[in-house]
Parts: sequence; C-alpha cells; structure tokens
Amino acid sequence: MLRRSALVVALAALTLGGSACHFGRTSRPAQVTPVSVALGDSLFNTGACQRCHGKGGVGAQNAPALDGKKWLQLKTGSYEEIVKIITDGVPATAIKDKAHRFAMRGRGGPMNLTDAQVQAVAAYVWTLSHK
Repeated sequence: MLRRSALVVALAALTLGGSACHFGRTSRPAQVTPVSVALGDSLFNTGACQRCHGKGGVGAQNAPALDGKKWLQLKTGSYEEIVKIITDGVPATAIKDKAHRFAMRGRGGPMNLTDAQVQAVAAYVWTLSHK
C-alpha cells in the first residue's frame, strides 16, 4: 500500500510539471520552466532589474526584496501579477514604501523587454518568491 501511495504522489508531481504543491503555496505555473527561469535570471541579473532590486532580487536601496515574504505592490504574488507589474511598471506616486522613491519603469525601462522576455523575468521572480 505504501509503495502504491508513493507512485500516486510521483505521478501527481509529474502531472504538475514536477513541482510539489506546498501548503499555502500554489503549484508552479506552466510558464515557469527551467528554460524561462534561466533566461529570466540572465535578463534580471545583468539588466536594469538588479540595479534596483539587487542581484538575485535580495532588495536594495531603490527597491524591495522579491522573496515574497511581503509584497508591497502585489496582492498575491501570482505569476500573472508579476507579468503585469513588469509590463506596466509602477509610477512613483503609486510606490507604497516611500523609502523606495523611484518609479519602476515598465518592461525594464531602457531594456524594453519583449513579451517573451517579460514572461521569462516573471518566471524567474516567481521562483524567488516560491522557494
């Protein structure tokens, strides 16, 4: 019986794309693949994102950490919300933590990310906040 239960759990994990569903956490979105995360990591950590959010999204003087412990501009930290905020940016007047006074420009500002690149960066950020 134990062996059969282990098989059912393994099959369920494969069906979910290899991600386990943790209590209080959502399963990994289909768009969060190893390839998209790797591309997002590269774009984030070599581009404008890391200048404000710090390498690895640990937070810095101009922007908060992206670990999901406390979302300042998002409600749930869902993949869709992350895509939207990267696409649209955050005007300075909408920044909730006034210690971070600079606007977040949409699409990485000077990077002018394509839709596919925005989705890749969102996949990377999603992994930072769902460890």
